[in-house]
Amino acid sequence: MKAHDGMYIDGAWRPAAGRDTIAVVNPADEQVIAEVPAGGAQDVDAAVRAARAALPAWAATAPAGRAARIAALRDVLVARKDEIAETVTAELGAPLPFSQAVHAGVPILVAGSYAELAASYAFEEKVGNSTVYAEPVGVVGAITPWNYPLHQIVAKVAPALAAGCTIVLKPAEDTPLTAQLFAEAVHEAGIPAGVFNLVTGLGAVAGQALAEHEGVDLVSFTGSTAVGRRIGATAGAAVKRVALELGGKSANVILPSADLAKAVGVGVANVMGNSGQTCSAWTRMLVHTSQYDEAVALAAEAAAKYGDRIGPLVNAKQHARVRDYIDKGVAEGARLVAGGPEAPREQGYFVSPTVFADVTPEMTIAQEEIFGPVVSLIRYEDEDDALRIANGTVYGLAGAVWAGDEAEAVAFARRMDTGKVDINGGRFNPLAPFGGYKQSGVGRELGSHGLAEYLQTKSLQF
Repeated sequence: MKAHDGMYIDGAWRPAAGRDTIAVVNPADEQVIAEVPAGGAQDVDAAVRAARAALPAWAATAPAGRAARIAALRDVLVARKDEIAETVTAELGAPLPFSQAVHAGVPILVAGSYAELAASYAFEEKVGNSTVYAEPVGVVGAITPWNYPLHQIVAKVAPALAAGCTIVLKPAEDTPLTAQLFAEAVHEAGIPAGVFNLVTGLGAVAGQALAEHEGVDLVSFTGSTAVGRRIGATAGAAVKRVALELGGKSANVILPSADLAKAVGVGVANVMGNSGQTCSAWTRMLVHTSQYDEAVALAAEAAAKYGDRIGPLVNAKQHARVRDYIDKGVAEGARLVAGGPEAPREQGYFVSPTVFADVTPEMTIAQEEIFGPVVSLIRYEDEDDALRIANGTVYGLAGAVWAGDEAEAVAFARRMDTGKVDINGGRFNPLAPFGGYKQSGVGRELGSHGLAEYLQTKSLQF
């Protein structure tokens, strides 16, 4: 798609207040493919004012009317699915088949789920002698990351629309073209002017201005835990609501009764998807000591199959960061059994699929989020030891448990300090709540739990 040189505010593309721009780089060949405006406080203020002006009419729109607009948006995304995939591949670097299936396909599922929820959700209920109303929280400031650029937008915008909120979106500076394409889809779907607004810009400038703006009632942020803390502190000072989906260091626990080959193969595939740039990736593989050596061999073999099947990392900074983590793993005594820090190609921000063995729970690569195609195998002695290791980080976003008996896996999963656990490779469910324990965030996305984040309650007594 051709980049817009303005902001989408109040239903139209408008010139940015300043002249600064952001270069969009294709991480596969390191070439600049477009430039977009680097918005600032004036652009954010104009967008928030438009959202506030549009709020009363959109909040008063019947749920069925809001559902119809979300359904129309879903239909536009379906019609433009190929363009979405090509755009994501160009600015993120994901292989085109992955972009088609995941980056374009999943947001369509999520948008469809909120079209249905908007029409069926109980926005009013009787509780004794009271009637309780679920009302929109107001203007939402949505700040989204680059790793799943359209999914993270839809996961915030669709429930906010369903709730009756209006939105100002500040997307990641690495993937603004996907956000501009989404704004075009919003316009084509007939969503009223001012209900959705887009400001491109740097996080430290436009993102900060959005989080601080007194006209924003809720800030929904997905990204690093460090930035989430700052946004939480900013919002707290203004007694403003937040929804924070932050980092992860998820454990893939393989119990001795599991199908080891399947668990290891799926576990490695889970980390390699999107080049490891997934907050919920199962980056720590926990294996019983009696099966550890076999699991290491299986993991190395599985990783080798991804050598030319994964895309680059998003930018030079991320590329250097992941390679530094690999160097740190070696320096701390972990054993490389696949991949390594050496770049597999002369051009592009590529990192080889990497597997570490002999990782201990206290190592940096077992504690910190790497955000790259790196799997760490950790041995455990018994289930209590496995649980201690699984719960032994500051994160609690996602995880997996494998066992020959489903009840055994469920019993272990119930003891994990994490918001989402897949049992024996359980399928993605767009209606299930997604979010973390501990420093992995506050609040939930997806399904009815995600919709509830954008609602506040009022009770009338009779």
